[in-house]
Amino acid sequence: MISLLKNIDAKKSVIFILILIFLDQWVKFYIKLNYPLTIYGEMPIVDLGFFKLLFIENKGMAMGARLNNLIPFLDDNTAKLTLTLFRIFACIGIGVWLRSIIKNKGSQLLIICICLIFAGAVGNLIDSIFYGVIFSSSYGQVATLFPEVGYSSLFYGSVVDMIQFPLATWVWPTWIPYIGGEEYTFFEYVFNFADSYISTGVILLLIFNKKVSF
Repeated sequence: MISLLKNIDAKKSVIFILILIFLDQWVKFYIKLNYPLTIYGEMPIVDLGFFKLLFIENKGMAMGARLNNLIPFLDDNTAKLTLTLFRIFACIGIGVWLRSIIKNKGSQLLIICICLIFAGAVGNLIDSIFYGVIFSSSYGQVATLFPEVGYSSLFYGSVVDMIQFPLATWVWPTWIPYIGGEEYTFFEYVFNFADSYISTGVILLLIFNKKVSF
């Protein structure tokens, strides 16, 4: 992989992206075809304390946020379809940007970062478009692949998340307004490999912004 990222060009970028997408999808398929959904309060698939392997399906955006929470007049189906269409246009935009950067021989770090972001965006887009059709429901059972009827329709699939790093848990002091006395877990959000690609790409851009030319 390291040698692949040296002097990265269009061909190496495509290979790098495909490897990332394959890894993301392989993990999601494995989880879908071997475990039922992890219901709140149930034991995780793997629990090491600081690391947990779960299986949840996210119908919304990052960290479980839903578009209709931001735009209240949208119903669930409209919000889901809008989010999927947004992901499609975002992937197209990122892909065009990446092609332009490679064509204009942009910095190697910038190309790698955009490859990470693009691979992550496409990975989650695949879930949103196809998973509702190619998988049966995972609620209380292990899903099957290519059922006669899927758990949802085309463009209405849920993104599969499975990784959690609950690094620390504490109770807020009672004197703090609104949250006083409540338990809080630092980084309780469940994410997937595609999310980690996007986060890594964005973080690298923020850290090394002076070394990349947009």
